[in-house]
Amino acid sequence: MFIGILGVEYHLHGNESLKDKRRTAQSLKQKVRATFNVSLAEVGSENSMDHLRLAVVSVSNDKRHLESRLTKCLSMMEAICPEEMVYSEISIQGEEMP
Repeated sequence: MFIGILGVEYHLHGNESLKDKRRTAQSLKQKVRATFNVSLAEVGSENSMDHLRLAVVSVSNDKRHLESRLTKCLSMMEAICPEEMVYSEISIQGEEMP
């Protein structure tokens, strides 16, 4: 079993409040969840108005399938979010089950 984590950080330009940030985060999370059936959470930047960090997590028995899913998820996040993505990393842990 493999666990894949995609970490993404955005720099938000022109946000006036945390409410604006939450609107951006919720929209992005809903679209990604609906398309890829993954879990998403805002991590580490809850009180910052100009940074948004998201963690995307998925589990699979096939490492290649998991890598592909997270790579496609990253591509979609880059395409649909107008904010500046400043960081992304995909990490996969686990091993084949006998």
